Amino acid sequence: MRSGYFKQDFDALVALTDSRVVKFWVAALLVALVGLPWLANAYLLSHMTVILFTLVAVLGLNVLTGFTGLISLGHVAFLMLGAYGYAIAVTRFGWHPLLAMGFAGAVPAIAGLVVGIPSLRLKGLYLAITTLAFSFIVSALVLAGGKFTGASRGIMVERPAIFGISLNDDKALYGFCLLLAVLTLLITLNIRRTRLGRAFVAIRDNDIAARAMGINLWRYKLVAFVISAFITGVGGALMAIYVNFVTVEGFPFLLSIEALAIIVVGGLGSVLGVVLGTVFIVSLPEIVSALFSTLGGGYAEVLTTSAHEIKSMLYGLAIIAFLRLDPRGLLGVWHDIRHTWVHWPLRY
Repeated sequence: MRSGYFKQDFDALVALTDSRVVKFWVAALLVALVGLPWLANAYLLSHMTVILFTLVAVLGLNVLTGFTGLISLGHVAFLMLGAYGYAIAVTRFGWHPLLAMGFAGAVPAIAGLVVGIPSLRLKGLYLAITTLAFSFIVSALVLAGGKFTGASRGIMVERPAIFGISLNDDKALYGFCLLLAVLTLLITLNIRRTRLGRAFVAIRDNDIAARAMGINLWRYKLVAFVISAFITGVGGALMAIYVNFVTVEGFPFLLSIEALAIIVVGGLGSVLGVVLGTVFIVSLPEIVSALFSTLGGGYAEVLTTSAHEIKSMLYGLAIIAFLRLDPRGLLGVWHDIRHTWVHWPLRY
C-alpha cells in the first residue's frame, strides 16, 4: 500500500510523476497557456513571450550550474552567440529559420566545448571568473567581426514564417516560444532522470566520490557545457526573433546575473524551480514599475532614468533575501505550502 509520497519501485522513482492531481493541473496550465493569446492584451502577451524565451535560456544554465554545480558568470556569451548565429544564418547565408535555429544552438555548443576544455580543472570562483572572461572575449570578437557580424551596428532580424505561419503576429510568436519552452522543459526533465543526469548530480554533490564511482569527470563536465550552451543558444535565437535586432549592447553582463538570480531564487537544481524563478524575476521589475507609478511623484522618473541600476539592485536583493530566509528558493516555499494544505489540520 502506498504511503504518502514515497516510491515503492524504480519505475515510480524515475517517472516524471505518478500523481493524477499533478497531471490534471499540468494539463490545465497548458490549456490556459495555449488559450492566453485570445484573452490577454498585447502588453501581457509580450511579457509572457519574454518569460518563455528567458525560460529556455535559463534551463540551459540550470544544466550546467543547477545539475552539475559548475558556476558560470559568462552565460550571456552563449546567449549572444545563439542570437548572432541565428541572425548570421538567415541574413548572410539565407538559411531556413528552423535550420538557423539549429545553427544558433550549434555555435554556442562548439564555444562551450572550447571554453570547457581549459576549465576542466577549475571550480568555484576560478571557474566563474574564467567564464566571465570568456563573455568579454566573445563581445570583443563580435565587435571585431566587421560587416560579417555587423560590429557595433548590429544585425537587423526579420521575424520569419515557419510552416506558412508568420511570426510577425505576436500570437504566433508566443505560440512558437511556448512550443520550444515546453520541449526544452521535457528535454531537461528527462536529462535529469537519465544516467547522464545522475552523473551530473553526483559531480555537483561530491566530485571526488563521483570519480571513485567510475564517473569520468572531464567527459561529463564537457557534455554539461555543450548541452547547456546549445539550449542557451536556442534561447538567444528566440530573443533575436523577438527584438528584431541583434547587437552587443543588447547582451549586458546583467543578463548573466539575471539568469543566476532565477536559478537561486527558484531553487537550485530544480526544473520546476527554474519555471517559478523565471516568472518571479522577469515580473519583478514590472511589479516595481507599477508600484512606482502608483506612488507617483518622482519615483516613475527615477525608474525610467535608472532602469539598469534598479534591475541590478532588485536581483541582488532577491538573491540575498532567499539565501538568508529560505535557501531552497520558491520551490521550497511551494513545498511548504503544499504540505501544509495536504496535511491540514494535522500539520502541526
